[in-house]
Amino acid sequence: MLKMYLVSILLTLSAMIIQACATNSEGRKSFNIISDSEMNALGVESYAEVLADARAKRKLLSSSSPKYKVVEEIGKRIAEASGADFNWEFNVIDEPKTANAFCLPGGKIVVYTGIMPIAKTEAALAVVMGHEVAHATMRHGAERMSSQLAVAGLASAADISLRDNQNRKLWMGALALGANFGVLLPYSRSHESEADTVGLRYAAKAGYDPSTAPAFWQRMGAQGGTPPEFLSTHPDPLNRSKSLEKQLPEVMPFYREAGGQADRALP
Repeated sequence: MLKMYLVSILLTLSAMIIQACATNSEGRKSFNIISDSEMNALGVESYAEVLADARAKRKLLSSSSPKYKVVEEIGKRIAEASGADFNWEFNVIDEPKTANAFCLPGGKIVVYTGIMPIAKTEAALAVVMGHEVAHATMRHGAERMSSQLAVAGLASAADISLRDNQNRKLWMGALALGANFGVLLPYSRSHESEADTVGLRYAAKAGYDPSTAPAFWQRMGAQGGTPPEFLSTHPDPLNRSKSLEKQLPEVMPFYREAGGQADRALP
């Protein structure tokens, strides 16, 4: 009975995975069991929470701030270059020690001021924002959540099958480690690499010099504090720099076609 129950769960999960697999615009097979409407609703909810917290701490920059204006300008141009029909929103949070930016599902973007001294110029910031926008357009959030749900389902099935095994905790621990290091972390790193590639193209199409990308990631790497790549959700910054350097011949024509604007220093 137990084995039949386990087989039933595995077959159901397998069917879900097969039915949910599709090829995204980059030609990669993607696994997604969550609808855009569900993810966008989660994005709106999370975005509101982040902004409310920043507002309460008086760290949310106003629309009259020079830093906000440059982020909005870059964001709008990249959003147009992406071709995604989202309800775009842009905000800047004044946290000088936070070198980060994000774009939630549905086009909700936040840039932290701590990334600006590292970016230095509008083009480098456009590379960062292009990367974040690509996460949203490639539906990476939904894919990650889908993979986590699938892994959780398989773990539950394994836990049931091992309930009478004296080494249950040992086996479940090994399964958790295997899922994390063998599935979830590599999957996340592949999303980051894809966002690098797609985001670089967005930045170039928006008229920002993509050749600033390799040096930006070298500066990020120089900040230190990054774990070994196999333990991280992100590729090593120096590896990202090398990869983006190789991609420049493919994206520079987009930049030239867009007008090849001169780069400007960030405020």
